[in-house]
Amino acid sequence: MAQEDYEMNVAIVTDSNSGIFEEEGKILGVHVIPMPVILEGKTYYEGIDLTHEEFYQCLEEKREVFSSQPSPAEVLDMWDKLLLSEYDELVYIPMSSGLSGSCQTAQVLAQDYEEKVQVVDNHRISVTQRQSVLDALMLKEKGCSAKEIKEALEQTAYESIVYVGVETLEYLKKGGRVTPAGAAMGTLLSIKPLLVIAGERLDAYAKVRGTKSCKKRLLMEMKTIADEFHKNSDEIYVGVAGSFGKKEEHQEWMEMAQEMFPWEDVKYDPLTFSISCHVGPGAFGMGISRKIRI
Repeated sequence: MAQEDYEMNVAIVTDSNSGIFEEEGKILGVHVIPMPVILEGKTYYEGIDLTHEEFYQCLEEKREVFSSQPSPAEVLDMWDKLLLSEYDELVYIPMSSGLSGSCQTAQVLAQDYEEKVQVVDNHRISVTQRQSVLDALMLKEKGCSAKEIKEALEQTAYESIVYVGVETLEYLKKGGRVTPAGAAMGTLLSIKPLLVIAGERLDAYAKVRGTKSCKKRLLMEMKTIADEFHKNSDEIYVGVAGSFGKKEEHQEWMEMAQEMFPWEDVKYDPLTFSISCHVGPGAFGMGISRKIRI
């Protein structure tokens, strides 16, 4: 085969903040680095030795939990294993640099790989990060190089948005996003903050009385955003997530979302450890991303 006809074999790598875990990753052809969480001083790995249901139960019991990031050794081990096997280069899609230091760490590590490793800072997490991974797979199938995939994902990074509602204010208070007095008053009045992740930060968007009203407000906001995308004939990806301890709770949230978006194939993911640590149990979210055009 002539050199100019040679097509580089590209590995697509992400972390479990995408909502893609090891088993699904094998089906999709994606390599997943599990995110660690520190539970009462011991490190566990998302989807490996601690299930989401077990983790949400720990949150309900108010056990001490902290989010963490993969160690450099864990990241390098994954990269080296792939590059020494069947792959010529790889694209790594971690969670947003605005929400964790794991992206910046990976960018520094990638400097030793002479562009064989392309780290994408596409400012996403959870269901919108999942869409970035799916877009990367599609671009790979179209014959794009790792560098071309990185550039495409970063150019479209902000064409997505996530809203999150919380059941309890306790975890926002711990993180300093709500004052103790505000949390006490909010709990008394059943005030539920609606949060937004649009790129770099997790910010407050609105305050709503009651969980059901908060869910309805979230869905209406998302419907408005979806309508704007559709005006431009854009295809979108709609995903929902939650830190629900009971299956019927996440089924109810999924049904509400599907009813609002009957024309979309809405997918549900457990809310990842990294977000759940900050929003607590019973939280619910939705994300919309524009699919990349070719």
